Amino acid sequence: MFLDWVELDLFKKNAIFDTGRHGLSAESVLRCALLKQLRQLTYEELAFHLSDSASFQSFARLPNTYYPKKSVLQDTISRITAKTWERINQSGLIHAKEEKIESARCIRIDSTHSDSDVHEPTDSSSLWDCVRVMTRLLIQADKLPGVAKISYHNHTRVAKKRAHQIFNTKGMGKEKVDLYDDLIKVTLNTLGYFEDAYAQVIDSCTNKKKRERWLSKVEGFKPLIKRVIDQTQRRVFGGEDVAAKEKVFSIFEDHTDIIIKGDREINYGHKLNLTSGKSGLILDVVIEQGNPGDTDRLVPMFDRHIEIFDTAPLQVAADGGYASGANLEAVKALGVQDMAFNKKRGLAVEEMVKSSWVYRKLKNFRAGIEGNISCLKRAYGLGRCTWKGLAHYQSYIWSSVVA
Repeated sequence: MFLDWVELDLFKKNAIFDTGRHGLSAESVLRCALLKQLRQLTYEELAFHLSDSASFQSFARLPNTYYPKKSVLQDTISRITAKTWERINQSGLIHAKEEKIESARCIRIDSTHSDSDVHEPTDSSSLWDCVRVMTRLLIQADKLPGVAKISYHNHTRVAKKRAHQIFNTKGMGKEKVDLYDDLIKVTLNTLGYFEDAYAQVIDSCTNKKKRERWLSKVEGFKPLIKRVIDQTQRRVFGGEDVAAKEKVFSIFEDHTDIIIKGDREINYGHKLNLTSGKSGLILDVVIEQGNPGDTDRLVPMFDRHIEIFDTAPLQVAADGGYASGANLEAVKALGVQDMAFNKKRGLAVEEMVKSSWVYRKLKNFRAGIEGNISCLKRAYGLGRCTWKGLAHYQSYIWSSVVA
């Protein structure tokens, strides 16, 4: 059944031709995707193993003497959407319930994060990113057919130098402000060249396909570059504390959120809320937008659980961050008999569960999800997503869970 879902994703690009070699089947694409996540391989490494290893070929069910290249693997695997991966996982859970592997009647909930594939964002490094991306696109525009010589100066080296000087200058004194001022001017000058080139390409490029491809890149980057310049000017020259929701942390992965949990290190990616059962299977994962508090996410996680399994769990163990009187009352109203929070947060044991013995057993049970999360990060790549864009980020997370 789930192969039909994968097949629909593969056909979405309408790249179906009557000529040429037959491509990978939906089953082979799905199996190759699982191999990639199970072994944590790059596409190049996956292509090598599929051509070299009989066990890889057998598992992937490849046609005889057909060894896909890395470009084919990347194109096909990346087409499987997060929604399809989620439906595959839910299908597996329903089968696990029928086979009495996982009843989903006793669950544990915790949150973690997964990093985007970005460097630690600072205003200076982001401005340098802007300059080198605009310069790269200007060089590409210069080679487009029909476009006359574009007039611009390459400020990449000076932007890099200023960014490094800012990084190595302590405090926010006059010296650092002057360096920022120079870097902003360089960035604005490059932006001016960039906008002139944009108008020139629209007017004179004779190859429609190449023109549209270049313009789409420009239209994706330009508003982000302007936001980076704006947030730097507001912070450095205006002394303003720019809200996290207004910031761009990466012009390459603009969906990236800042994740701060107490006194722990700052991370850049997305917060995840996970549900696990007694079998160790991951029952559900939610990729959050922003950095919502755990207390706000407990009831929505229950609603999703009921939607998948048609009934509320009988016993639940959750991290202390989810604890509140309102949450306890809400989940009890849904039919939960025992709700044990790792930290009581002013709640009495008798309010949460039947007895101290049950509370201790559920508290120990909750600790197991830490092992689930650690395994997902170490063995299945959940620690850092290497795929580009929010849609592919979500697909990557779900493919790790399914694997």
